Amino acid sequence: MKEKLLDAPQTQMTEAGEAMFVCTHTGGEVFLAGDFNEWNPRSHRMFKKEGYFKRKIKLAPGAHEYKFVVDGEWLNDPAAVEQRPNEFGSMNSVIHI
Repeated sequence: MKEKLLDAPQTQMTEAGEAMFVCTHTGGEVFLAGDFNEWNPRSHRMFKKEGYFKRKIKLAPGAHEYKFVVDGEWLNDPAAVEQRPNEFGSMNSVIHI
């Protein structure tokens, strides 16, 4: 498992319909995948800002499941308030908009 940074900002809703995703796992290349992009592991690159990988996107109202893809490894968001089991035997992180 990839190392995660401590005392990092958390993924959160920022404005109406927008979410700021924050990946605390370390890596060279990080992407955001979820139900909002058909779980595409390379369509939403995250960018390193203030020591963490971040990505702000607009989402439709409701619950959205997501994972981080860190150097090709699918990882959940350890800071997410909610986690749901998926069909692969691991957990997906959940954000509510």
